[in-house]
Amino acid sequence: MAEAQLLSAYAGHWTGAGTGVTVILPPPGTVASGEVRGGAPATREFALLDPARLVDRVDAVVLSGGSAFGLAAADGVMGVLRERGAGFPTPAGPVPIVVGMSIFDASVRTGPPDAAAGRAAALAAWSGEPFGTGRVGAGAGASTGKWRQRLDPGGLGLAQRPAGPVEVAAVVAVNAWGDVLAADGSPLFGGAQVTATEPPFGIANTTVAVVLTNARLSKSDCFLLAQSGHTGFAKALHPAHSRFDGDAVVALATGEIADVDLDLLRAAAADTVAQAIRSAVTG
Repeated sequence: MAEAQLLSAYAGHWTGAGTGVTVILPPPGTVASGEVRGGAPATREFALLDPARLVDRVDAVVLSGGSAFGLAAADGVMGVLRERGAGFPTPAGPVPIVVGMSIFDASVRTGPPDAAAGRAAALAAWSGEPFGTGRVGAGAGASTGKWRQRLDPGGLGLAQRPAGPVEVAAVVAVNAWGDVLAADGSPLFGGAQVTATEPPFGIANTTVAVVLTNARLSKSDCFLLAQSGHTGFAKALHPAHSRFDGDAVVALATGEIADVDLDLLRAAAADTVAQAIRSAVTG
């Protein structure tokens, strides 16, 4: 698995015909929060990530193609976790906390990922299979630049960097309405700007990300970290967070290292997400 084992998490893909699933399985006790800023999200269990909600830990995050249909992939991950006894304790047994985020790809028409695809991605994560990037997993059917009425490359990206004594990593499925930007702010793929679009370009979008750190953070801290992930979107996508995107970020903190400079970590997270977005389309 790339990038220092994605910290201490497991991660894996299922890739189908122009669509796929990517699963992140953090260690038990991982604290999480998240934020949606796009106008057209397809998410599952996102409300519980609010810092005011009871549950502060998650057992899996599932990225998938297929828009709202693709959220069914999380059912397969739920099943695997239940078999392994993972989840929030209840009188009826543990209930796995599985957060889902989906992008819109052609599988909405041709056949979106289902529970079997989610199960396969979870089992791939535990198997230790190499964690690929590009046109794999949730990024298999992704594209960008649709505000220009074009289909420029999209995909799944990964990046990691230090933030003082801790590390921060980002996994991003890039299926943006806007352009992917180089570090100097120029579009990676050229073309004349347009001021209006018609379907399918206006509706078939969304960028979703998971930010992971080995810092010890509270749920409120994770919410701030997720917000910084969105700053990374603004660094590497233009325009980001449109009415046509379902842009969402989940932040996970595994808690191995205490006494963390949260603001330094947030700055590093923004840069890491931006780097992951660029890597999704450039390799």
